[in-house]
This record gives sequence, C-alpha cells and structure tokens, in this order.
Amino acid sequence: MATPTYKLFCIGNPLLDLQVRDGEELLRKYDLKANDAILAEEKHMPIYDDLVKNYQVTYVAGGASQNAARGAAYVLPLDSVVYTGCVGDDDLAEQLRAANKREGLHERYLVKKGEKTGACAVVITGHDRSLVTTLQAAEKFEKSHLSSPEVAPLVDAAKVFYVEGYFLTHGTETILEVSKKASASSKVFALNLSAPFIAQFFNVQLQSVLPYCDVIIGNETEAEAYASAMGLPEPKDLAATARAIALSPKANMSQPRIVIFTHGAESTVLVSSADPDNAKVYKVTPIPDDQIVDTNGAGDAFAGGFLGALVAGKNLDDCVDAGHKMGAMCVQLVGPQFKWPKVQIL
Repeated sequence: MATPTYKLFCIGNPLLDLQVRDGEELLRKYDLKANDAILAEEKHMPIYDDLVKNYQVTYVAGGASQNAARGAAYVLPLDSVVYTGCVGDDDLAEQLRAANKREGLHERYLVKKGEKTGACAVVITGHDRSLVTTLQAAEKFEKSHLSSPEVAPLVDAAKVFYVEGYFLTHGTETILEVSKKASASSKVFALNLSAPFIAQFFNVQLQSVLPYCDVIIGNETEAEAYASAMGLPEPKDLAATARAIALSPKANMSQPRIVIFTHGAESTVLVSSADPDNAKVYKVTPIPDDQIVDTNGAGDAFAGGFLGALVAGKNLDDCVDAGHKMGAMCVQLVGPQFKWPKVQIL
C-alpha cells in the first residue's frame, strides 16, 4: 500500500492547554504578565495543580504549530496536512489526537513511554492571555524520528514546512536539517517567531535558521523583541523590522523571503525581499468586544489560514485575508478552535 503524502508538514511542541478565565489573581501569585508566553520555571510549577483544584478549567488541544496545522487543515482539502512532535503515552496525548482528527489533521507523533505530554497554563484576563508552558515530553523529540520509515517519505513529499519558534529552545538541529533540505529543494520553509523570549534568549539559534527561511510570521511584541535583540533603531516600527528580516542573508535566492507581522485588531504588515521598500499594510476588521471570547491561539489561527492559502496556491493578498478570517473566527471561540460545521475560507 502506498504511503499517503501531505503538502504541508508541521513540527512543534504538542501541548494540552489548561485554560482559565478571570485569572488576575494567578498573574499576581505567579508573577506573570497579562499578554506573554514563557517556559515555566520552578516557581511556576505549582500553577498546573492550582488550576485543576481551584479553577474551572477548559481543556483545549494546544501547541503553537499544532494549532496552526489544524487551522491549515481546516481550510484545505482532506489529507493535506501532517504534524509531528513528541508526546507521552498518556490520556493528554489521546485528547490531542481526538482534536486533530476533528479538524482533519494527521499526526505522526514520537511517543515516549513513561513520559508526560506537555501542558500549557492559559490565564485569560480580559482580551489578554498569559501562557506558561511545561514541555515535558515535547522537548524529548529526536531528529532521528524524521528519518524513520513512517515519517521520512512524508518529509520528502511535502511542499511547504512550518515550525514554531518555541522549538528552537531544544530542537535547533532538527529545524536546521529540515530547513536546509527545504532550501536545497526550493521548497517553502516557514517559521513563526512565537514569543518575545525566543528573540531575547534564543537569538543565536534563530539566526542560525533564518538563512533557510522563506516565510517569517510574528506579532508586534515578537517583532519588537527581535528589533531590540538586533539593535535596530526603531523597535516599534513593524515595517522596518520586517524589512530588516526580509533582507537578511538567504541561502536560496530563487524565491523571496516574506515577512508578516500581525498586530491584533490593528493592521497587518507584509514585506517581501523582492520589493523591500514597499511594505503592504492590510486592515483588520475588528471584532466587537462583546463577541470576543478569548485571544488564545488567534496568532496560530492566522498562521494556519495563511499557510493553508499558500499551500492552495493563492496570492499573498489572499493568504493574509485567509489568515485574518481564521484569526477572527478563533477569537470568538474558547481557545484555538474553529467553527463547525466548517466555514468556507478559500
């Protein structure tokens, strides 16, 4: 029987989100910022039991790249997207599989016996979300999994690759292997900046991968962190930061580098290395406050819509539009989820 193939191949940290609302006290108790994403330190570790015991928790399948992969699967025909990452052999992993199946996302997890699947505490306050992640099995991913008989043919057959920046905290070798292979084959490699701390504390790893990236996606806080880390003169100037990234050294010059920065309900900025001095600015149609449930996963939803449209062969304007539609859908639901029955996006 022939091995199935998928156009979009995604890699990331599979996590189960433990989401709570009205978490102002949790922000104070665990010294968290209202709109941030961090890796849990020792002082944060009690938060997971605290949520389960003392709050009404909503469990949602998470992990940035997995969210985006589900979003892309939502907008594309069946059997278009596959995702890999490392999970434990536990109930949390089964919950992730069930959520992926609903969206039509195929996964090829590396399963670590005796390990726990990673989790993310999602503390919602107003329209902000604070993410506190314990990677657990997710950081035990092994590069050799990509050359296993069940995964290697999928890597070879894919046309577009997507990796979350969070993976740089432990899996830079894996990202380099995939991105170099994609670059050498003139396939598309996309990377999300994911969180300010990636540019702040993992910039060496980020810079090592950047030459092989064709698409970079981020938001305004990640763009500012990148600009500050690189010593750019105007850290809050999204177009200038996008231009700087677009024009940074690139291994495969046969295709331009596209940099997209979202800014919540503000405009989205896109810069192409093919025309770096003419940033494109796309207006966002704001969702009324009373229709916003929460913003957890909205950036991933944008990335999923954008990638899905890109895989479908749409132009960049249509890709951004698909991203905006998916982001708008996501903020009206709990966590990184999408409407059912399916809404036609492309």
